[in-house]
Amino acid sequence: MHKPAQRTRRASLEAGVDWAFFIFGGAAAVWFAALLLDESLNVRRWWFLVFFWAALAYLVLPRIHRILTRIYLPDYFMGRTRTSDGLFGDPVNLALNGETGQVHTAMRTAGWTMAEPVDLASSRRIVTATLLRRSYDAAPVSPLFLFERQQDFAYQQEVDGNPGKRHHIRFWKCPDGWKLPGGIAVDWLAAASYDRAVGLSYFTLQITHRISEDIDGERDHVVQSVLGASPAASVSVIRDFSSGYHSRNGGGDSIRTDGNLPVIDLTRLRPTPVAAGAHARHRLRHPAPVVLGAVLVLFRVLAALAVAGLLFTGSAERTWVADLAGSDRELFNSAEVYVPAGAALLVFSLFEGTLAFLILRGTNWARLTAMSLSSVSIVLQVMAFFAGQAAEVPQSDRPAYALDVLILLALSSDRARKFSHLKRKGRKRAVERLNEPVVPFRRGEGIPGRN
Repeated sequence: MHKPAQRTRRASLEAGVDWAFFIFGGAAAVWFAALLLDESLNVRRWWFLVFFWAALAYLVLPRIHRILTRIYLPDYFMGRTRTSDGLFGDPVNLALNGETGQVHTAMRTAGWTMAEPVDLASSRRIVTATLLRRSYDAAPVSPLFLFERQQDFAYQQEVDGNPGKRHHIRFWKCPDGWKLPGGIAVDWLAAASYDRAVGLSYFTLQITHRISEDIDGERDHVVQSVLGASPAASVSVIRDFSSGYHSRNGGGDSIRTDGNLPVIDLTRLRPTPVAAGAHARHRLRHPAPVVLGAVLVLFRVLAALAVAGLLFTGSAERTWVADLAGSDRELFNSAEVYVPAGAALLVFSLFEGTLAFLILRGTNWARLTAMSLSSVSIVLQVMAFFAGQAAEVPQSDRPAYALDVLILLALSSDRARKFSHLKRKGRKRAVERLNEPVVPFRRGEGIPGRN
């Protein structure tokens, strides 16, 4: 009888702990960026400004935006997508009715190319293609979120062989039984926009594509291309679906729309059969923050093993290990500390390695333990800084501090939290949903029914 109440209290406690780690991770990232800025003010270390920009753009500002938007932005459908930082993204400006295969048929027939998933290989390729102005017609698009998940897939049309300029559109399958405001049911929602250049986001300073403000023109381009290539498709328009407005997206780009929502009917098209397993090598088995957090914990294991090896060989006092000890360097002049210290590090390495394994398995207590260890390490380093060792902490402990901050940010992220809170039986199914949809055709295959 009391079990539901106990589960509710436990869930509330876990949510509070996660929220505390989330906020503390943001504060730790801010402090780290401040240390890098202080170092960059030294003429001999001006190049630290690059690290300061990277920390600010990819660690500090995204987490600050995420904290603030979680507080003040309501969590219901508003006709806008969200960025991974919680900011408003591109507007929803198109709806479709039809099966998944029919959407793929319509887009492929109209001359659109499916965007590849975002991974290390595709990210490296789009950077190279953009810098060298080489064609990459299947370049990945950044994730935007609707219904608390990122797009199911995206299509694009490259312009003049330049990946910096392209038409692109993201698609989300609507939840079962969900209806638009006004009670209209559709199968898909989409956000179409035109990438006009590569630049910096105004809100996060990250490198990103800048879009054209005329999103209605891009919406109409999609509709015209689909109707022109598939006579069986038809379109109706929901007038004044949203108020016409001028605004900005998550990158700071101006956008304007008349508020109309075209609804394309694809139900009479022949669906493209889905080729299960196509491009499976690109699909992640775990959310990226979980994998990153586990790998970073393993880096801490490798560092501990390296120090243990130096201790066991009796050469620690002549290496960087003694330098890291600072004022306690004399401890390494005594061989009596080598064996017990090395043994302690081996035990620590075994424990951390176990944590990394369990984090990948989705064990929540392992994730919380790893974040707790990083938090304690961060607090100790900050205390040492204010205790009068400001000259030593930024230089000797900066790599360790950066590692702890990255672990905390990765494992306190929403995707890591949701993955670790899943029930074991439902985790495999949920991971499959994160990886959907599979690619409906292999590169080079034709469209069924076309010569």
